[in-house]
Amino acid sequence: MAKAIREASGKALLCKYIASLTASGENRIDIPFSCITVTPGSDITGLANSNPWLETRPLVAKPDQLIKRRGKLGLVKVNVDLAGAKEWLGMQMGREIEIGAAKGKLQNFIVEPFVPHKQEDELYVCIYANHTGNTVLFYHEGGVDVGDVDAKAEHVDVDINDTLSVEQARTLVAKAPQEKQDALVSFLQLLYKAYNDLYFTYLEINPLVIQGNCVYLLDLAAKLDATAEFLCKRHWGDLEFPPPFGRDALPEEAYIAELDAKSGASLKLTILNPNGRIWTMVAGGGASVIYSDTICDLGFSSELANYGEYSGAPTESQTYEYAKTLLNLMTRTKHPDGKVLIIGGGIANFTNVAATFKGIVQALTEYQHKLQEYNVSIFVRRGGPNYQEGLRIMREVGSKLNLKMYVFGPETHMTAIVSMAFGLRPIPQDRLLEPVSSSLMSNSLAKSASGNSVSCPGTGVKTMVTLWSPEQEAQLGKYKPLFTSTTKSIVWGMQPKAVQSMLDFDQLCSRESPSVAAMVYPFSGNHKQRFYWGNKEIIIPVYKEMTEATKKHPDADVMINFASLRSAYDATMESLALNQFRVISIIAEGIPENLTKKMNKEAKKSGVTIIGPATVGGIKPGCFKIGNTGGMVDNLIASKLYRPGSVAYVSRSGGMSNELNNIIGNVTNGVLEGVAIGGDRYPSSTFVDHIQRFHDDPAVKMIVLLGEIGGVEEYEVCSLIKSGKLFKPMVAWCTGTCAKMFASEVQFGHAGAHADADRETADAKNRALAEAGAFVPTSFDSLGSLIQEVYSQLVAAGLVVPQPERDPPSIPMDYNWAQELGLIRKPASVMSSICDERGQELLYAGMPISDVFKEDIGIGGVLSLLWFQRRLPTYACKFMEMCLMVSADHGPAVSGAHNTIVTARAGKDLVSSLVSGLLTIGDRFGGALDGAAQMFSQAYDSGMIPMEFVNQMRKEGKLIAGIGHRIKSINNPDMRVVILRDYAKANFPSTPLLDYALAVEKITTSKKPNLILNVDGVIATCFVDLLRYSGAFTREEAQEYIDIGTLNGLFVLGRTIGNIGHYLDQKRLKQGLYRHPWDDIAYLAPDTNAS
Repeated sequence: MAKAIREASGKALLCKYIASLTASGENRIDIPFSCITVTPGSDITGLANSNPWLETRPLVAKPDQLIKRRGKLGLVKVNVDLAGAKEWLGMQMGREIEIGAAKGKLQNFIVEPFVPHKQEDELYVCIYANHTGNTVLFYHEGGVDVGDVDAKAEHVDVDINDTLSVEQARTLVAKAPQEKQDALVSFLQLLYKAYNDLYFTYLEINPLVIQGNCVYLLDLAAKLDATAEFLCKRHWGDLEFPPPFGRDALPEEAYIAELDAKSGASLKLTILNPNGRIWTMVAGGGASVIYSDTICDLGFSSELANYGEYSGAPTESQTYEYAKTLLNLMTRTKHPDGKVLIIGGGIANFTNVAATFKGIVQALTEYQHKLQEYNVSIFVRRGGPNYQEGLRIMREVGSKLNLKMYVFGPETHMTAIVSMAFGLRPIPQDRLLEPVSSSLMSNSLAKSASGNSVSCPGTGVKTMVTLWSPEQEAQLGKYKPLFTSTTKSIVWGMQPKAVQSMLDFDQLCSRESPSVAAMVYPFSGNHKQRFYWGNKEIIIPVYKEMTEATKKHPDADVMINFASLRSAYDATMESLALNQFRVISIIAEGIPENLTKKMNKEAKKSGVTIIGPATVGGIKPGCFKIGNTGGMVDNLIASKLYRPGSVAYVSRSGGMSNELNNIIGNVTNGVLEGVAIGGDRYPSSTFVDHIQRFHDDPAVKMIVLLGEIGGVEEYEVCSLIKSGKLFKPMVAWCTGTCAKMFASEVQFGHAGAHADADRETADAKNRALAEAGAFVPTSFDSLGSLIQEVYSQLVAAGLVVPQPERDPPSIPMDYNWAQELGLIRKPASVMSSICDERGQELLYAGMPISDVFKEDIGIGGVLSLLWFQRRLPTYACKFMEMCLMVSADHGPAVSGAHNTIVTARAGKDLVSSLVSGLLTIGDRFGGALDGAAQMFSQAYDSGMIPMEFVNQMRKEGKLIAGIGHRIKSINNPDMRVVILRDYAKANFPSTPLLDYALAVEKITTSKKPNLILNVDGVIATCFVDLLRYSGAFTREEAQEYIDIGTLNGLFVLGRTIGNIGHYLDQKRLKQGLYRHPWDDIAYLAPDTNAS
């Protein structure tokens, strides 16, 4: 995706890189570069101290805010000293100016040395991307009055795999002064290499001045392919892509861009008018443009507040953040007529509509009162997987929150809700999913025959289809289908849902065998995956290497590439080299344009059709579908995609291809084939490639083209129509007509949806298509009606004979999907009440993980949440942490540590060594906490005085758990016990059980001084006091925690710390295998000689 950069950034990037190219060889070219950036608050005096040239050389100052023709606008100050520059900057900084329809403040300037030169010294150079490589323009005159350089300049086209040759460079500079040509040739070669290596998409230097071997870039405009950041980060650094002049970057836009960068989904937001009345929250790049078009077509462009889209199956939490950000912006200013929120979208191919709507519902709930206060009307239209549940959720929340909300599904034309919102179409009074009256949904058409044409109402325009003769049809080229009912594919990537969707489509089409032969997934070994083929399960092999997959499945001639944008190029090039595939579909969006061009060239050389990149794929009803194209089974059936119709379509947008499936399925006998060529700037196969193929198919009776703003491929279609080679009727529409209404430049959802010239605008292309002879509606809103009118004429003329509808086979619903739809229920296999990772962020007993850190609850606080499902008092959390600290270790001689050491020295891993030590914990080692808690609490609760308890234990011959120590005594106290005892006495509300244990200790130590209350005993009794008297537990809960072994958990957790330490210690000391010494073993073998 091409994004503009500041002049200072472009110059710095080029000069640094070109210097690196010439550093190792003879540096014949020098590109002097010095500049500073001045913004509000800049200390120019301080900048002068660090840039001495500011005070010694004449200067140039100008705004650096993507403003074109600054010289003609009087925005360049030349040949001034520092004082003059400061004065001029002071007058200009913050000044609001108007350039065309865009208004904005000047607040970013570049100051650089002035280069004295003559007008005739100025030159012009420009490099821009084209479909196969790049075009280099050079003109021997430059400056603000250079004029129409496209017409005057010398130009050469350079293939993407080539460099600018010396011969090409000399051709370009042939009219330049002779003495400068050698330097220009060297510079142009270096410049082109830098352009290509740094992934520029546009670079204009005007003027360029040559003085000896020095090249001065006096003025520069540039764009970079932002998708190449993962390749160029080392060279680009932290590069800024500023918004166009007239639209300041808002922090909310930056936040959504950050979310987008961290997500596999697509999240875009551009604020056009913060005070606007109409806000959109649209799913899908193609749909987002169409909704904006419709709003502008209806005359409300000045009220449109934003452009944006969310697509690519964003999670519930991502849509929540997106919706929350939008609602926050929307409810900052009021409008006397209230505000309108359009929550729209086409029919999704694979996005779970209900899941994304849940995030929106969460945001709507949060902003309920503001939505009411600001009198917001909400219009919802969506279709796709689980849309019924999604729309039910939206209706329910609208009623619950008492919002003015109107909810519609795929039976309503996509943009109908826009005219409803503006009162131009009646709104059904109920909020149920009732079909809305629209020309698209009408099934009755008045037909009247007159010769070879039929006139039908619907669009308000008399549409006459020119019918073709059998002789014309006989002259069609040889039809070469991309897909048949026996097509086999290999899927690159672990995409079980997409594969299952393809297999279900196969069943609907009554295919005899599955269309997926194998899968390739480099990140695992060869294995097999189970899928459903109707009612039974089948196995599809998964290979680590594509070479092995192709060898074992030589009949698979279609590759569906689900690799990420970082690896899609390599996966595609590998597949092309195998010479097996006829068709490759590349799903990934955002592949760098240079890599796409290289793939396209190799595909053309190999005779392979690539669909994409950035596509959902294509579909041929009755034969084959790519991945998620067409959506789930219910949509495949609703759009009649299980059997062929008579209409073929080609679209840029993958999301809108499903909308076309729906429209065509409703107003004609259905789709024969549909392809989404992809939304990137340079799709491999073009509109013409597919339209010519459609046209050669005798079964295709009409063609639908859905183009968009950007690119010039539609003009090739116009030429085809004018030549007479395309005589079957075509209905065409290019989206993006709204672009002309925006005061500043807007990059739409697709990378290719951007006009760099007038002829790339949607309006220009729609006019050209209409003039060529295509049927062009007045807007997308009437596209369906026009398709219906053309189709009806073909039916009336007998060119299309509708066939009786057949019922498709029944496809069982997957268990998981049925459960998600709420159609079935099953008891959970596992219950958990302490942690939930499913939502926006991880929850510990209902507490967000971010709050865990914000409130600094510590390890003790986390234990209180995960062990006890509640926040305990601070003193209780601190006590648990103290218990972990005092029980963490007790030297290498105890059984747990010893076992850990022995296991570690045997070469085992950390977990094995740790477990071997922990398994020694029990009644004899470390497990006395639970026993002590139960003994002391039972004695205390029974009313026994300490002396009675001691006597009872002696009488039963039992040791008192928690009493006694091998080393410590009443005269040599265990400081661990002292620390815990004193803390409890000082901080606990009450310590009756601890006091009871201390009384027992007085009795036992009177008999023997080492029969003290040990660390197990003090932890146990203190913990019982904590459970009983902290106020956080009932008596029953406290007893339950004692009975289920909670106290031993403290010792296990604490001793885990120490045992890990022993493991690491042995590894660090590189200790060898442990063998117990003989002299420490008493060998008691029986005497075999004894009688």
